[in-house]
Amino acid sequence: MVITETHTKVLIVGAGPSGLMLAAQLLRYGFQPIIIDSRQGPTSHSKALAVQARSLEIYRQMGVIDKVIENGKQAGGVIFNEDQQEIAALSLASVGEGQTPFPYILLYQQSKNERLLLDFLTFNCCPVYWETNLVSLTQTAGQVTVQLQKGTHLSTLNCNWLVGADGAHSTVRKQLQIPFKGETYGHNFYLADIELANAELNDDQVHLYLAKKGFAAFFPMPEANRYRALGNLPDELSNKDDLKVEDILPGLEKTSGLSIKIVQTYWFTNYRLHHRMADSFRQQRCFLVGDAAHIHSPVGGQGMNTGLQDAYNLAWKLAGVANGQLSEKILDSYAAERMPVAKDLLSTTDKVFSIIMSDRWYTALFKKWVMPALLKFIWSKKTWREEFFKRVSQININYRDSAINLHISSATKIKAGDRLPYLKVFDEKKQAETDLHEWCSKPGFTLIVLGKLSELDLFSLAKWITQNYPVVLNFFYLPKSAKNQHVFDAFEVGKDQGKSLIVRPDMYIGFVNDKVDMVLMDNYLKNVAGIISPVAPFVVNDPPPVDPEMAFTKVYGPPAPGNSTDNQ
Repeated sequence: MVITETHTKVLIVGAGPSGLMLAAQLLRYGFQPIIIDSRQGPTSHSKALAVQARSLEIYRQMGVIDKVIENGKQAGGVIFNEDQQEIAALSLASVGEGQTPFPYILLYQQSKNERLLLDFLTFNCCPVYWETNLVSLTQTAGQVTVQLQKGTHLSTLNCNWLVGADGAHSTVRKQLQIPFKGETYGHNFYLADIELANAELNDDQVHLYLAKKGFAAFFPMPEANRYRALGNLPDELSNKDDLKVEDILPGLEKTSGLSIKIVQTYWFTNYRLHHRMADSFRQQRCFLVGDAAHIHSPVGGQGMNTGLQDAYNLAWKLAGVANGQLSEKILDSYAAERMPVAKDLLSTTDKVFSIIMSDRWYTALFKKWVMPALLKFIWSKKTWREEFFKRVSQININYRDSAINLHISSATKIKAGDRLPYLKVFDEKKQAETDLHEWCSKPGFTLIVLGKLSELDLFSLAKWITQNYPVVLNFFYLPKSAKNQHVFDAFEVGKDQGKSLIVRPDMYIGFVNDKVDMVLMDNYLKNVAGIISPVAPFVVNDPPPVDPEMAFTKVYGPPAPGNSTDNQ
């Protein structure tokens, strides 16, 4: 299939997880990009394995979470072994309970993520142009011009914006001459997806074996008796040609103390690991996401998830600008928000991986005598377990320093720039339980008002939204009640106080105010978030604006006479 268009608003180069997520998110906002990839099709190899809670929350918002959960497997825990002896066992079962709808690490291969997102694109009539290469790109202040090649066919395409999601060897990054600074680790590694007949591994645990010179690990995969085995190659195999899985078995058995019984090998490869980061995630009208922007060790299963969230962060901003709804200045916030995340991730994973791989005498003493006791002590503390989960699940990432957030509140626990916390809400009207994330499932910004408002104030607020931000701003009102007191406590709402929150499309809080002030909210939406066309829909073919009283009735149900504190 050859591209026939000569112009598109957004061109995505690369149809891996990051590129596909970006395309899927743009489609959610009613905007269809062009997406190309030099490969023949999606990967048939498992590649990345872990999907963290924050990514699962994104899949839930997209309405595809059931398929993900059905075809994944929860990691039950991590068992650490040193010199073939178990030194610590850390359970991951519900370690993040109450912090997210998904208080675990889900093992769900990258190949499945790609197929899931491809299905989303197909359902929304957005093709991927496979076997299409980016040959060159030039850009001006107004557009990007690229030359593409499919087979012997060359074509020119103009686009308003270009996103490089084309991996560690990114052609986009090289064309832009953006430095990709970092280092290559000194070891060679192997990876094998295999079916085993080993009863001692027949569980949902990650088995990690530490040795004086490196490590080996077994990760359970969703399919019965299948495991991801990985480790560092011994020196004598580092330069061996045509390496086969049988070659690594003696070293793997020596490190693990197991007699490995392979039933079938699905994938085997050897590779080098790198930790690198692009000097810039944006150059004029071009952006980098995922591995094109940063690569690092596989510690903690962070890589694919970080790329998915790069795309998620950029998509709503790019869609808003492309649709003429948001000011272009909001695009500056992509690099400002995501580069610190990538930098911190590279630093953390590099430190942990360096300890695992180090063969220095003092590191060996630390791993043998200090680390077991330290792990057991940390895991015995509920607070530390929760903090560990927040970090590895990426739900602790915040953008408090971002220029597109505004905090006008005395609250110190939850601030503008924080991820919207997962808090359950009891709907008094429907007599059913929901949660704040569910309230933010639709594209666009979401206004949440906490506290008691009169019927007149509610009507005025609904009228203001309908007249000024139709279809752009979703609206939920939660009056106080005993069953929802925990929500008010979390947001530090006083006895006779109200509070207004505006949640960004990516479920991060953009605005917090200790009162409900339409002037301040209007200032945030127009001057901080950069809405320049508030009547332009976030989603194509949205229904037309409705009468404010009908909007009030539709969202809250008819007002209950004499009972303004009901959740209507």
